[in-house]
Amino acid sequence: MPFIPHTEDDIREMLAALGVPSTETLFDEIPAELRCGALDLPPALKEMEVTRLMRARAGQNRPLLCFAGAGAYEHHIPAAVWAVTSRGEYYSAYTPYQAEASQGTLQVLYEYQSMMASLTTMDVSNASLYDGATSLAEAVLMAVRTNRKSHSRRILMPKTVHPFYRRVVRTIVGSQALELIELPYDVETGRVDPASLEIHSGTDIAALVIPQINFFGVLEAVDELTVWAAANGAIAIALVNPMALALLKPPGEWGQEGADIACGDGQPLGIPLSGGGPYFGFMCCRKAHVHQLPGRLVGRTVDMDGKPGFTLTLQAREQHIRRGRATSNICTNQGLMVTAATIYMALLGPEGLRRVALQSHQNTLSLMSSLTAVDGVERVFSGPFFHEAVFRTRRPAREIMDGLAERGILGGHELARDYPELGEAILVCVTETRTQEDIESYARQIASLLSHG
Repeated sequence: MPFIPHTEDDIREMLAALGVPSTETLFDEIPAELRCGALDLPPALKEMEVTRLMRARAGQNRPLLCFAGAGAYEHHIPAAVWAVTSRGEYYSAYTPYQAEASQGTLQVLYEYQSMMASLTTMDVSNASLYDGATSLAEAVLMAVRTNRKSHSRRILMPKTVHPFYRRVVRTIVGSQALELIELPYDVETGRVDPASLEIHSGTDIAALVIPQINFFGVLEAVDELTVWAAANGAIAIALVNPMALALLKPPGEWGQEGADIACGDGQPLGIPLSGGGPYFGFMCCRKAHVHQLPGRLVGRTVDMDGKPGFTLTLQAREQHIRRGRATSNICTNQGLMVTAATIYMALLGPEGLRRVALQSHQNTLSLMSSLTAVDGVERVFSGPFFHEAVFRTRRPAREIMDGLAERGILGGHELARDYPELGEAILVCVTETRTQEDIESYARQIASLLSHG
């Protein structure tokens, strides 16, 4: 089958059937300023030339010692994870519509769902979504559909949610008559300011987003926030780091009854950074909400002979069936990433995940202890943190980051663009991959940069 199946004759026949003189006329509804125009592509290359070019491009990468996080985390991935994931049975598998031919793929997805439901202590998990940001957008839309008692379509969105996530949510739901209300944070602790909820008490709120951990790496008062949501008739949406759940109370146990929906990005579970992706989003919920859960869901059943088997279930909600009435228009699942995450979680087990999370936390404690001992460095927030923290220096953050990069260190994430009120603040992340020597080197380089400022 050719890559582009439509011949010139096919196109002429189509245009004639439509009564349209040209392809240009067919798309005249699209404003000219929104069209990309002709692509400025270089001449075609032979396979050997492409290989040579890509090797040269790859050689331009600089191996930096990574202390950056902000939603992309460098964890150790056992070699077995991608050795198995890269097998042809998984690597090239597509959506398992035909259950009789897809039992292996379906079982992997079922095992993944079981693990995520256990990790979050929620009743049900879907088979993944595009990424963490879009999973939050989907959770917001799901909350509005689920909360039949609310008519406001108002969502409380803490400023401690990842700024990229907040932008994606606004892009996706902004044209759907939803109102996103930003909640401020306490500048001392780095948490949602409880007082900011009081003005919304007793009003019609559809949902409250609760990040754990939040963008600053700080632990939120999740029990208090979940109880407030329940008391005010709002759906509690937990936006969680799955690795942190190996140590922290899972969203299904927050407050008195737990969160209603849990979502986030599964990248920490065996997915390499890979220059920017791909990632995968996860979503779990209470059983009562399962008919509003977007994406695919794999169920376990038995055949006519009583043998166990796996199949896609509750498919009536999918876009390919319901179209305009579908619960989601992003009806893909990141099957390959989910396969890697499933193998990663199976290899490490609950105790292995706990050790990774604990070592990451201990390393972050060690780094912050070393940094705050440096003259000119201060910790910004007093709240407890997981494996990210915010510090501030007397020199511009951009100069610090550039100086660290020159010394072979990816120093963190500057916060000035999204949080100018924090001054020259840097969000730094430490996972289990960093050694004590790495941590001490980072602190020394910071001290050196400040002493020469």
